[in-house]
Amino acid sequence: MERTGVRVGKKQPVAAPVLPAGARLAVPVMAATGGSGRSTVASLLAAGLAASGPTVLLDLAPRLSSPWPVRVAEQGADGLAALPPDQPLTRTAVQQACATAAGVNGARWQVLADGREWHAQPLTLPEPPAAWYQLAAIGGWQAVVADTVHPLAHDILAARCAGELGLTRGWYGLPYAVPVVCAAATTDGVQALQQAVMALHAEGMPLNRTVVVLVATGDGRPPAPVRAGATMLTARTAAVVHLPYDPHIRAHGLMAARLRTRTRQAAAQLTRAVLDAAHAAWGEPLPDAPQPAPLPPAVPAS
Repeated sequence: MERTGVRVGKKQPVAAPVLPAGARLAVPVMAATGGSGRSTVASLLAAGLAASGPTVLLDLAPRLSSPWPVRVAEQGADGLAALPPDQPLTRTAVQQACATAAGVNGARWQVLADGREWHAQPLTLPEPPAAWYQLAAIGGWQAVVADTVHPLAHDILAARCAGELGLTRGWYGLPYAVPVVCAAATTDGVQALQQAVMALHAEGMPLNRTVVVLVATGDGRPPAPVRAGATMLTARTAAVVHLPYDPHIRAHGLMAARLRTRTRQAAAQLTRAVLDAAHAAWGEPLPDAPQPAPLPPAVPAS
């Protein structure tokens, strides 16, 4: 498989392929530290993957620390609060709980977050990645982008010391999962990312289907340690993509329609890198994804 380079060239990227009707691609977006551009990357990925099939972005963050609830509230969607965890769900109910946004070439994608007022009682969201995967399957989405919040390297170490599975391994273990790991394109950001990658390697995680995104924090050439780190990571992971600084995202938010050309090119390169990693791991086209087990019929009360 040809690895994605660390620079965005002038050549226009090839259009992303359409996912087969029975396929489902899970893309958890993770980071070792805060301020890594995780939500921006998740947004651009969801917009890009929408051209390949029905796409949802799952917001795993608590409401008051997330940028997504305001998007759900603006559209009057019910959000996660409309999906009781102790009752059967229908595809219609799950779809109606989402907000929508425009993706590449006008393709629509959806956002599922907690869009209630700030003073509402916090929801107890499920931690296991399998629960979110099942929710996405019920909703009928083929591309599932998860905006995670757990600190990547700390989770791996804590799980090892406790003898537990851990969230990171749970995301890696989902069917047809291509994790995306983000870091700020700074010396400190890349050092934290390299440490996380070493932890992933030590735990036997499949780096060959891990895509790295280095998110620029300003215009100009990345510092020398960032360029050196990108070179090292390119040799160990499926791809390394540089996301350039875009002041329009900073000024107008994650769902801004007007982006710099270089940002659009980098987003297309990232989308292609994720799909290439999936095809390299499981073949092209992707196999059919497993479906949730049906619920047993309700027993009438006597």
